[in-house]
Amino acid sequence: MEVENDIILALDVLNRTEALRIVESVSDYLNTIKIGYPLVLSEGLQSITAIKEEFNCSIIADFKVADIPATNRKIADVTFEAGTDAIIVQGFVGDDSALACMNSAEKYGKDVFLLTEMSHPGASMFLQQHAEDIAKMGVDLGITNFVGPSTKLDRLEKIRSVIGKDSFLISPGVGTQGGDPKDTLKFADALIVGRSIYLSEDPKKAVEDIIGSIKS
Repeated sequence: MEVENDIILALDVLNRTEALRIVESVSDYLNTIKIGYPLVLSEGLQSITAIKEEFNCSIIADFKVADIPATNRKIADVTFEAGTDAIIVQGFVGDDSALACMNSAEKYGKDVFLLTEMSHPGASMFLQQHAEDIAKMGVDLGITNFVGPSTKLDRLEKIRSVIGKDSFLISPGVGTQGGDPKDTLKFADALIVGRSIYLSEDPKKAVEDIIGSIKS
């Protein structure tokens, strides 16, 4: 996946009109949008389809899929049918559940991102201690796209060491949560940035500022 300017917009808004306005304002700089439950539960899967059709951008569905294999497969199927290019899947539910999403992705010619560890403080309670094992499981399954936290650079570095330099690693937590863009890109291939952009009075300038901080 080619991510323009190494930035993925996490579009966690509740209104499709607002979502389209924000994407339009940053479309000169960004070509990849991450859409999660807030927008889809408010406006339906057609919100993904609408953004995909209007802006021809890459869309990652951040559903953190974490169910039994049969249910995972159904979730992945309908998500890909809506126009999503990739789906984020939790690894802690095991290899069979991840494999179900991989099989769906193969059917539709799409991608899976395996979530190893999350960016919020509470992730250290349970998920962090298994993050490297989850990453190793993903490598063993043949997954090449991963998610790791920018808010914990030592953890991000360890995840990178497990998945290898050729895997594609995207990283949430930049901006509002405290992750630093330039430091994160020492280990990650792309940043996931949400509130710092979509809550800004000028989303386009917010993106320009992040790009500037990366290049400075």
